[in-house]
Amino acid sequence: MADDTDLRHLRRCVELAAEALEVGDEPFGSVLVAADGTVLAEDHNRVASGDRTRHPEFELARWAAANMTPGERAAATVYTSGEHCPMCAAAHGWVGLGRIVYVSSSEQLASWLAELGVPAPPVRTLPIHEVVPGLVVEGPVPGLAEQVRDLHRHFHTPS
Repeated sequence: MADDTDLRHLRRCVELAAEALEVGDEPFGSVLVAADGTVLAEDHNRVASGDRTRHPEFELARWAAANMTPGERAAATVYTSGEHCPMCAAAHGWVGLGRIVYVSSSEQLASWLAELGVPAPPVRTLPIHEVVPGLVVEGPVPGLAEQVRDLHRHFHTPS
């Protein structure tokens, strides 16, 4: 389960998701952390640009491929507000990044969106392990998951 260091990085992911929401984007945020605990990169969703591939996990995988050695990537951790979609999980696997820790699962997100009447996405959601077998994956994190749920509710039911 998530320790204090994990929780600190996951809280930052929730902050980044809130920042995405503030600029009119879907609330997802991610942080890439080196083995020594150094935050290397962070991002939030940028799909409102019209490019539906602009997920933060995908951007961090690209950053890691360009800026880290294979060994550094394997020892790194990606923290994220929501479990990787299949596209992002595949990018993570192809780049050779290490552990993933997420706040809310794809299953949770799907149920929240269904409750809000949001149509299913065009790509089927899959657990990360079905895309990248053998990867160390931890989540969801109960207390923070409710915060992420609230961000999605706000995005899909604006006042």
